[in-house]
Amino acid sequence: MTVASGGVSTAGAGFFSQHEGMLEAAVQALSTRTYKTPFPEIPSGKIYGETAAADGQTAFDGYLNASFVLDQPGSDGEIGDEQSPFGMALGVRYPRSDVNALVSAGRAAMAHWRNASIETRSGVCLEILHRLNKRSFELAHAVMHTTGQGFMMSFQAGGPHAQDRGLEALACAYREMTHVPSEVAWEKRISKTDTETYAKTQRIVPRGVAAIVGCSTFPTWNTYPALFANLATGNAVVIKPHAGAILPLAITVKIARDVLNEAGFDPNLVTLLVDTADAPETKQLVTHDDVRIVDYTGSTSFGSWIEENATQAAVFTEKAGVNCVVLDSVDDLKRVAENLAFSICLYSGQMCTSPQNVFVPADGIRVGSETVGFEDVAQAIVGAIDKLLGDPKMACEILGAIQSEATVTRIEKAAGALKVLRPSNTIEHPMHAGARIHSPLVLQATSSDPEVFMKEWFGPIVCLIATSDTSESIELASRVARESGSITGLLHTTDPTIESNAVAALTDVGVPVCVNLAGQKLVNHASAFSDFHVSGLNVSGNATFCDSAFVANRFRTVQVCRPA
Repeated sequence: MTVASGGVSTAGAGFFSQHEGMLEAAVQALSTRTYKTPFPEIPSGKIYGETAAADGQTAFDGYLNASFVLDQPGSDGEIGDEQSPFGMALGVRYPRSDVNALVSAGRAAMAHWRNASIETRSGVCLEILHRLNKRSFELAHAVMHTTGQGFMMSFQAGGPHAQDRGLEALACAYREMTHVPSEVAWEKRISKTDTETYAKTQRIVPRGVAAIVGCSTFPTWNTYPALFANLATGNAVVIKPHAGAILPLAITVKIARDVLNEAGFDPNLVTLLVDTADAPETKQLVTHDDVRIVDYTGSTSFGSWIEENATQAAVFTEKAGVNCVVLDSVDDLKRVAENLAFSICLYSGQMCTSPQNVFVPADGIRVGSETVGFEDVAQAIVGAIDKLLGDPKMACEILGAIQSEATVTRIEKAAGALKVLRPSNTIEHPMHAGARIHSPLVLQATSSDPEVFMKEWFGPIVCLIATSDTSESIELASRVARESGSITGLLHTTDPTIESNAVAALTDVGVPVCVNLAGQKLVNHASAFSDFHVSGLNVSGNATFCDSAFVANRFRTVQVCRPA
């Protein structure tokens, strides 16, 4: 490795120039909010190389029942007990590392990293993203067999879409760090003949070691924004995956460490902390005195605990959402039901953006010039779900598998809480015996059942709730967001006044609203560079993927002033 001035290798110095165009386009996309991605979402050999699919499968197979090598400090033995929701034990063994050792190593590694230029740090991050993209098939298998997502979704959400989110955060950080000039010649006339002149320089100073707590359902998509926002702004990162979804983030850490090492930086800028459900280490990590940033995705209860207890750090959370749909009036009930059915079924409702509560007036909704009763609306939705899942092979790809056995227990509990409009049934996967696949459970409730619809029923569980009218539907959807948190909202109406009232009520409590979706666009989807994910205005989370506030508090601008 040839090292250039300042201790940075020529490879590190060249990464920015190599990928500068990608970064410039990403920064521009932040301003226009239009569709943009440098990472193709189609798993095609014509795009990724004819051997990419086979290479990805081979790489994944090589991890099974073997040790995952990461030369990290403070390692003592091995750990890991991941079980694929598709019915097999992964058997991957990861280094068991000491929290104090990883945090200390990250802090030491920052000395060189924080002094590198913004361009150098950004270039290293861009190269990491580039290499992650090249290994999207490998990551897809890792995501699939830890989360339960179908392969296509695993490839897209776990690969290119996650990489988009990482690039978005990097671009936002780059924009925030560069909008203030690094050097200024400052002059002030103090008399007719005298002038004060000073040379002022602005330094980007990172907060310190960052801890990222990963989730079990979207380990890369929810981790990459924090990873690249932290690295770009000069911070070291300790990634603590969910105990059931380690492999995708272990691969990510390995790639990041390789690039950092090639660029002449200490690879301990990015480390992996693995624990188990029986011996968790998250609390020790996020409250460590030297951890200055915490990013968390997961349950509301533990996210709130972190917000209350990690007082030494800047805390960014994405917690649970109880997402609502308000049905008032539609032009084509069949198309609306089909769109809603897909949103309900996709990944078995295990997306933080999946709809749970569907509010429908008890007297029915307007469909064109007619009124269709509640029962018929409910049957249209149930019928659309049945039709969508009619082919077992296609159903398995859409539903994926249930990530946690606790979700299966939750389905059984929910079935006893209300009237069942559609029971949840198990589906046998044609390729994976023992896969944990359950179709959606559809329940019927009324507005007098808040103990049911005010809380999250994570998984394939949906409540159709009869209300007195659309005004009550809007009021209840707003209340759910205000008290329990909502990440998405969906409204169907042909009445401009109702649309205006509903949008105002929901956005006031921090709910992004989709109106009259009836095509391929789903309320579940959030696109980088265009869609803000989580508003930070209700209890579903205090941070947004990705706005200026998500990156700006990870560093400070500190000035040095000298007489010129």
